[in-house]
Amino acid sequence: MPPTRPLRLLVITYYWPPSGGAGVQRCLKFVKHLGNFGVEPTVITVDPAQATYPVRDQSLEAEVPAGVRVIRTATSEPFESYKKLTGRAVPYGGFANEGKPGTMQKAMRFVRGNLFIPDPRRGWNRHALAAVEKLLAAGEQFDAVLTSSPPHSTQLIGLALKKRHGLRWLADMRDPWTDIYYYKDLHHTPMAAWLDARYERRVLTQADAVLVTSPETKRLFLAKLPDLPSAKFHVLPNGYDESDFQLPSQPPTDCLRITHTGTITELYHINRLLEALAACAARHPDVPLRLRFVGQVSAELRNQIERAGLLPATEFLDFVPHDESVEHLLQATALLMAIPDVPRNFGILPGKVFEYLAANKPILCVGPTGSDADNLLQECAAGHALPYEDYALMLETLEGMFVQWREDSNLDLPAISHKRYARRALTGKLADIIKP
Repeated sequence: MPPTRPLRLLVITYYWPPSGGAGVQRCLKFVKHLGNFGVEPTVITVDPAQATYPVRDQSLEAEVPAGVRVIRTATSEPFESYKKLTGRAVPYGGFANEGKPGTMQKAMRFVRGNLFIPDPRRGWNRHALAAVEKLLAAGEQFDAVLTSSPPHSTQLIGLALKKRHGLRWLADMRDPWTDIYYYKDLHHTPMAAWLDARYERRVLTQADAVLVTSPETKRLFLAKLPDLPSAKFHVLPNGYDESDFQLPSQPPTDCLRITHTGTITELYHINRLLEALAACAARHPDVPLRLRFVGQVSAELRNQIERAGLLPATEFLDFVPHDESVEHLLQATALLMAIPDVPRNFGILPGKVFEYLAANKPILCVGPTGSDADNLLQECAAGHALPYEDYALMLETLEGMFVQWREDSNLDLPAISHKRYARRALTGKLADIIKP
């Protein structure tokens, strides 16, 4: 009997090394492990010389398996004009690097929300489609195509390929679309909002499978289109790569260090936790408290840290390569995460939470109880949500941590219960979905 040929998957993603940040991790790790499950990926992405990445991380290029074909294309985007007009860098997701918008920024957001639908990176689509058409014209065949977003304009590539060629299409939605927490900041006119929602409905309706990262996002999409079968939606969370966590844990012995990695702004509403931390530090002067923020921190949040009297105990580090970010997790006593205090935030499940779990540290999570993040932390016995205004619970939790640290500076968790979220295991589930 002849050997079974590998399944061939076409992966279309804007974010790919040398892009850095959270958005690149999902597709990169899928591609890294797909070969172990009999799937041969081909990647279509943008030429980094023309791309507009908020951050870059050259170290991630080493994680692309040898032999994986990566096709890079040109793009046509308006971000150079944006930078010239505003004098500012490309906005992060949720405008985390912009602070309170001025008149020019508001105007640019209006232009972005109404002239570039679904988003300004739609200018890449025609180049990516041309690259796919060239492959198909040469006689190449694919068992499925996966389009990953944001940018949600990437999903329109899958929509076009489905219509033209009938390819089996998996729409990977790392974030909600018209329900993303900063959607209102784009100031859509009714016509623009209608068109954007129409694109969203067409993608959800016509994709053969929709991959989401949290149960709440699945519920959100099904509530919009209740006639769609639930089985069409697959909860495939983000995860952690076991190979990233080969170094031993090294919690400090000279201080209680609480570390946050990634982007955080005042929308994450950690001001009450900062007050509770200051109160605990005052009650326990023999426990040296240190805070470490690695990544983008908004100006207003820095002001909140200063108002809480914690600035002398706080260290701010700029964006670092992914491997260094993992080292910071392993060098912490405990880890801080927060869910933005915005409507419909129960399904927000940051990708970093899985790496936090892999670091095996207690997690202080500011956010709503009963959310997907809260449920995950409790499932893995790594912590629980601390509601935004529940100062008493925050104080109680921190008091316990300070007392425990005085007895033993190593607060690492005793049990590991997060193996199901390893990237390799999750890629195996993706391979099952790819199979016809």
